[in-house]
Amino acid sequence: MKEALFYKKLKPKEKIVQCQLCPHFCVLKEGKRGKCGVRENRNGKLISLVYGKPCSTAVDAIEKKPLYHFWPGTQCLSIATVGCNLFCLFCQNWEISHPEKIDFESFEYVSPKKIIEICKQNKLPGIAYTYTEPAIYAEYALDCMKLARKEGLYNVWVSNGYINPKSAEEISKYLDAINVDLKGDLKFYQKLCGVKNEEPMHESLKIYKKNKVWIEITNLIIPGYNDKPEQIRKLVSWVKENLGTKTPLHFSAFYPTYKLLNLPSTPLETLNKARKIALDEGIKYVYTGNLPDEEGNNTYCPKCKEILIKRRLFSVIENKIKRGKCFNCREKIAGIWN
Repeated sequence: MKEALFYKKLKPKEKIVQCQLCPHFCVLKEGKRGKCGVRENRNGKLISLVYGKPCSTAVDAIEKKPLYHFWPGTQCLSIATVGCNLFCLFCQNWEISHPEKIDFESFEYVSPKKIIEICKQNKLPGIAYTYTEPAIYAEYALDCMKLARKEGLYNVWVSNGYINPKSAEEISKYLDAINVDLKGDLKFYQKLCGVKNEEPMHESLKIYKKNKVWIEITNLIIPGYNDKPEQIRKLVSWVKENLGTKTPLHFSAFYPTYKLLNLPSTPLETLNKARKIALDEGIKYVYTGNLPDEEGNNTYCPKCKEILIKRRLFSVIENKIKRGKCFNCREKIAGIWN
């Protein structure tokens, strides 16, 4: 248990607090938890119930996040705690993001120092905060990130972007890269994710961009909800205007899961159409995911069109980028290259 960051004591005598970590701005009486399920008012203090209690740890390829222009071919320690501040009906990790019952005592305590030791013992270059939403365990993530930065390890987030500006600013100080799942338009977020609007995601992305955090975007395409060309074009236009044409964009296939078991899987044809729209709109690096697609999985030089990084699933088969440039025409390739 640890006192949370990013909260305000609204009525100290009545022990009422307001969590200010994310746009829910949960106002909590004593003993109540926020919508994320893991931040609780205890005796007038907001407490993180998941500090030091990862529910999942694994070693993943950085490409699995997906991050294709950040330290390609490396593996990272991936950690998560239970909980999430969105309520997506299509969540692939719903067992840990919104478990029916959370037994916090069942999770073994792993200190931030121990997380760094695990990285170093396994000769891993960095840590990914992933699987669930890292913002909801911000205190734990930040303490790990600060130690990682001192040890020369990288920090990456896989996030829904639903975080308040002050929190995003603090996270940016220690964050090297982030993949944000930009899910869809206003109706999509309201109907499928349980939040009122998409503006917090847009604002946090602008903050990460301003603070020079490397950004990649994922858009999970769900048949019947966000697969229309005009919806894809709108998302692409926002990325282009606010993050730039060099921001990698990943279109990912949906598979029936959680509370959307009645929908069909996303066909490869839909991903390829989305990729073409993005390329036609001027996005330099566009990928397809969750389906075998060699062309949509490789990185190409935007100038001479040579294959620079060849991938199979999440493995790098060949990398021809030399000192951040195309081996053939010397065009500078956007990214952070190890």
